[in-house]
Amino acid sequence: MAQLTDLTVAELRDGFRAGDFSAREAAEAFNAAVAGAKTLNAFLVETPDHALAAADAADRARAAGEEAKPLAGVPLGIKDLFCTEGVETTAASHILGGFKPTYESTITAKLWAAGAGMLGKLNMDQFAMGSSNETSAFGNVISPWRRSDGGNAPLAPGGSSGGSSAAVAARIAPAATGTDTGGSIRQPAAFTGISGIKPTYGRCSRWGVVAFASSLDQAGPMARTVRDCAIMLEAMSGFDPKDATSLDMPVPAWEQGLSPDLKGKRIGIPKEYRVDNMPAEIDALWQQGIAWMRDAGAEIVDVSLPHTRYALPAYYIIAPAEASSNLARYDGVRYGLRELPEGAGLQDMYAATRAAGFGAEVKRRLMIGTYVLSAGFYDAYYNQAQKVRALIARDFDQAWEQCDLLLTPTAPSAAFALGEKSADPLAMYLNDVFTVPSSLAGLPAMSVPAGLDAQGLPLGLQIIGKAFDEQGVLNAGLALEQRAGFTARPDRWW
Repeated sequence: MAQLTDLTVAELRDGFRAGDFSAREAAEAFNAAVAGAKTLNAFLVETPDHALAAADAADRARAAGEEAKPLAGVPLGIKDLFCTEGVETTAASHILGGFKPTYESTITAKLWAAGAGMLGKLNMDQFAMGSSNETSAFGNVISPWRRSDGGNAPLAPGGSSGGSSAAVAARIAPAATGTDTGGSIRQPAAFTGISGIKPTYGRCSRWGVVAFASSLDQAGPMARTVRDCAIMLEAMSGFDPKDATSLDMPVPAWEQGLSPDLKGKRIGIPKEYRVDNMPAEIDALWQQGIAWMRDAGAEIVDVSLPHTRYALPAYYIIAPAEASSNLARYDGVRYGLRELPEGAGLQDMYAATRAAGFGAEVKRRLMIGTYVLSAGFYDAYYNQAQKVRALIARDFDQAWEQCDLLLTPTAPSAAFALGEKSADPLAMYLNDVFTVPSSLAGLPAMSVPAGLDAQGLPLGLQIIGKAFDEQGVLNAGLALEQRAGFTARPDRWW
């Protein structure tokens, strides 16, 4: 049998049920892997006791002849944006240092109820603001991948869910939770050669998830296979009365419905995603993906999403505006950091606390967001961006009259070196050029690893579906996965 840490979520689940190993053995193997991979800086907090307690409960239930829970025997990594009762939750920020919630997020509560255990809290871009995991207050996550040319430059694991992507790619967690506001599940998945799905907005509860942009934030799973994503998404989804944006609809049996047969499906190829200066390798992989979709039985149609070019500027108005409102709660009064200079008044305390507690990227976005919401500019910027958002959503609605799914690249490049783009915010923001439109429209979208570039680094393809059609997205992802046959993994150096 393969090492336990090489097993997928499905293999861990099925192997535990078959009695091939105990849940404790699996938890101990992954706990040891986490402890041995500190160089990656993927975990901010390690919780081996939580993983072992869940494993022991699963073993006792199996010994008693009880039916196994859906994720019994599966330990997980949890992005530090999810509140976990009694376990430090900082959103990778200094301002929330030491904060231990007295409650559990709905998503993690669902995972624990499904039998999963927690290996620890995963590093991320601070308050989910970033595309490279370089904005964390606790240092960069380092991708487990290296370029094949012998260069030793540490690479970005993508962001904001960079700790999640690095942990899954490095086999120190079989799966992890992520959140996606403008691409923060899909882009890091593409950078590290794993799969990740952002479901329809509202599928997964946002209650207990530290907010960035409330109309965009959506939780989702990150794992090595499409099947694992389906298993995880089933456990994470469902109506939550504590979340006003939660979808009150049943959770489909996505794993049971998986099929790589795309006969009768129409796959749209949006011409606007052929951006200027797209690397030839990305375009070649896209063409290969189109051929794979044909081989799976799909019909390929060209479609147009004419307002795509406005998606990125609209996003970087709407998201900072919502962040400006959401992060106003961090004031040094109720919880988290408090900076109180001698003789300072209330406003001085606010200013000192936020200056010390927020990182440079968070401050940049808060300034942008506050500006576009100000009385003189609300109509000129924020209101116009919302109108553009409606047009982008309408583009997708019109495209669905011609096709069932869309196929695009996930990111405009493979992983770049840490520090390579951090001095140029605009260059960093362009990493989201392919992922932002579907986020603005609230649509399900998934990245699947499909190949390697000339430097031996992973490249991903993205499938975008109609609202509520996660099954279609997962099935197309499975068709891609089977045809791409992606088995590459990073050489262990850490």
